[in-house]
Amino acid sequence: MCARRIHLIIFLKLRKLSLPTDPRIWLKLWVVSLLLNSIPGVLFAKAQTEVTSILAGIINATTPLMTLLVMLLVFREERVSRNQILGLLIGALGILTVFGVWNGLGENPLWAVLMLLGAVLCYGISFPYSKRNVMPLQLPAEVLAATQLLMGALTLLPFYLFDGIKNESADLIPILSMLALGIFGSGFAYIWNFQIIQSAGSVVASTVTYITPVVAVIMGLIFLGEPLTWNEPIGGLIVLLGAAISQNRLVLFRNV
Repeated sequence: MCARRIHLIIFLKLRKLSLPTDPRIWLKLWVVSLLLNSIPGVLFAKAQTEVTSILAGIINATTPLMTLLVMLLVFREERVSRNQILGLLIGALGILTVFGVWNGLGENPLWAVLMLLGAVLCYGISFPYSKRNVMPLQLPAEVLAATQLLMGALTLLPFYLFDGIKNESADLIPILSMLALGIFGSGFAYIWNFQIIQSAGSVVASTVTYITPVVAVIMGLIFLGEPLTWNEPIGGLIVLLGAAISQNRLVLFRNV
């Protein structure tokens, strides 16, 4: 996260932009950093010590469904339609299929599964929260992303100093990997995230997670040799079907 913060601050200087001075703005973006960075980052990292990256990637693809559910329950902006209810039910069926619920949780510990779902819930809250509380600030996306990641880094710093630093590795490959993830995987990604929320809305912005299971499956199979069971891709497709129906991309009921 430090890599993301440093490169975004440099990017701000190059663009002749500055961080906000209003404490209320910092507070709102701190909430975003908790929901998009600090909490789900820790939950995903801990859960993936026991589950495969393939499973984690597929569960991450439920973010649009979780976003819609949060919007319907908390950030009510429109009435619930039959398509949305049906989409959520189909998406839930897809999640159960991914886990292979007929076999119980298999080798996946319950606590790890709950952590994955908790992380996705944070994502689901973050998009409508940002749309309602951050987008009206009308600040450049670069400023929003830099402030958000700076707050995320400051939030996790005490935990790192308390426990993480004693296990710190100075190997070159891990350092380069973190730099690549921080700069390209998150730094620029959060700038684009705010731009998409502003122009297309929170639900559409959350659909970026549709590509996650594709990358996770390919990388898991090729580089990690992780097993892939039939129910995981099938369940992932059912999740995508539910999301498409709930977002009216595939309309089954009209004028409801």
